Amino acid sequence: MYENNSSFWLDLLVILGPFFILTYLFNSIMRRWLKVEKPKMFSHNHVNVKHKKIDWTIRGLIVVLMIIGAFVNINRIPLEPILFLEPWFLLLILVTVTEIVRAVMEKKYVENPNAYIYTVSQLVFIMILLTSLFSTDFWGVL
Repeated sequence: MYENNSSFWLDLLVILGPFFILTYLFNSIMRRWLKVEKPKMFSHNHVNVKHKKIDWTIRGLIVVLMIIGAFVNINRIPLEPILFLEPWFLLLILVTVTEIVRAVMEKKYVENPNAYIYTVSQLVFIMILLTSLFSTDFWGVL
């Protein structure tokens, strides 16, 4: 599993390249089809103050769980960590929950009725891509 692989960076590029390209194409097609504004790059795009408070509460809770998970899982046998305290699992939960909260807030408070549909479709598409990545052993690259 941890052998010296000289093609690591090439494999990573072959995996991440199509992932980001497919995500970008899907997002741009859905934005045009649903007539939704392009969100700012690397910003949280909170709908209102209530959404901002909920979002930061979720993020804080995930950070606390990651710290607790680090202490708990480091003391366990390396082959038996607690799954829901693993960092990759907590990050997946963070993305899923924050996007669901964003969709709910967009449904309630945003003028464009298609904004929440865009958010939900984006989340579903990324989950399908991630599931296909992990279920096919990274699209056969590894």
